[in-house]
Amino acid sequence: MSDTKTESPNAVPGKILVGATHDGARAYRYLALPLGNRHGLISGATGGGKTVSLQLLAEGFSNAGTAVFLADVKGDLAGLSQPGDAKPAFVKRAEEIGLRYEPDRFPVVFWDVFGEQGHMVRATVSEMGPLLLSRLLELNDTQEGVLNIVFKVADEQRLLLLDLKDLRAALTYVADHAAEFKVKYGNIAPATVGAIQRQLLVLETQGGDKFFGEPQLDIGDFIRADRDGRGVVNILAAEKLMRSPRLYATFLLWMLSELFETLPEVGDLEKPKLVFFFDEAHLLFQDAPKALLSAIEQVVRLIRSKGVGVYFVTQNPLDVPDTVLGQLGNRIQHALRAFTPRDQKAVRAAAETFRKNPAFDTTEAIMRLAVGEALVSMLGDKGAPEMVDRVLIAPPAARVGPVTPEERAAVIAGSKFVGKYDQPVDRESAFETLQGGGPGKSGAGGMLGGVIGGVLGALFGSAKGKRLSPAEAAMRSAVQSAAREAGTRIAKEILRGVLGTMSK
Repeated sequence: MSDTKTESPNAVPGKILVGATHDGARAYRYLALPLGNRHGLISGATGGGKTVSLQLLAEGFSNAGTAVFLADVKGDLAGLSQPGDAKPAFVKRAEEIGLRYEPDRFPVVFWDVFGEQGHMVRATVSEMGPLLLSRLLELNDTQEGVLNIVFKVADEQRLLLLDLKDLRAALTYVADHAAEFKVKYGNIAPATVGAIQRQLLVLETQGGDKFFGEPQLDIGDFIRADRDGRGVVNILAAEKLMRSPRLYATFLLWMLSELFETLPEVGDLEKPKLVFFFDEAHLLFQDAPKALLSAIEQVVRLIRSKGVGVYFVTQNPLDVPDTVLGQLGNRIQHALRAFTPRDQKAVRAAAETFRKNPAFDTTEAIMRLAVGEALVSMLGDKGAPEMVDRVLIAPPAARVGPVTPEERAAVIAGSKFVGKYDQPVDRESAFETLQGGGPGKSGAGGMLGGVIGGVLGALFGSAKGKRLSPAEAAMRSAVQSAAREAGTRIAKEILRGVLGTMSK
């Protein structure tokens, strides 16, 4: 936290300017968030200013050279790609706290699970793993156990589970050979397999089938900077995805686990390589089984050493379990409304999570914060939480609000990922293997495909700086997906052990 200042500190080296406190005598004390403390929480009731705070932090991280990922659940974060339009309220706020309002735009890449408002984002079924799939499909313990058996059999039989038709085929295969697997794995009831198949159909009708397949997202494509050294802001168009809250939460958790698995250990960096904003975080923890909560806690605790910061965004800090909340050192709390005794209890509980400031009553302040105000607490230089302060939030530099379809299309057309993820690739996997007579019947074809893939990868890899055609880009991405699938099998099994997804 900086000292009292009288001049505009629009740029704070090594920190993100959050806003300013005011002592009533036109002397402001500016609050700046250290880049090195990488986990945080933004909370508050609807309409209190959470989105503006999220955008302000995203801009700050981008300016510092840190890449950002965030989900745009209402469509108004897309404005980061366009310069700010000097809204009177923002200009007034900047003048009020002694800042210069300087419109700016940021390097943005749009992504979309459905491929409608950004580049396609896909994962393979095997990458998702049985624990997250069970959560996504709302399976009970018995059904989750059978799904674990399917994954175990697929590993043993070298059946690639890439998309939903592969998983259906593997389920049918296990059901048809239930008597053979019973001694080793236990009973596999046809009714249980049928229930899982029905849930897969529900997922497909929700659009989940578009998410599973190849080319799979290369998580390294998120961690980039533009030619000016500013971190790229990756925006997931999530308005449609939010209609299926469980799919939304599972998808973001999968991305977080991919970062955890893929990135190397880097220790304690001066600034993170990527900051991940998890909006509507209550959906992640709501009705989550104990095993999943434990996995989330582990990932959040360990991913910091991978150079990744995580910010949860939700209405009430109590939406986040204590084991996770305790790891979130940087806090921005907007107003909470207390209309009922239950609400009042929640406000008091939220206030108790801050280190108190003798200058004001934290509980009272949370209920009386105006739009654009927040209580802010962060970790100090020695890692201890500082006293909470009542802060006027600084205005973002980019547009706060949606973009037009034409503006979005222009950003997408200018992206380096045009053609890389847009077209699905369906290579030989479990479905084709089982259609061809079962495991071991198509090994020559798989081997030939691997040789061809290696040659294509070598050719494409040697074309540095060349802008590939959409067909070439899609093929290269498929080859890379295949290489990751084959080359990280052992790492996957280790990761499943950490995340609780290894077959029991």
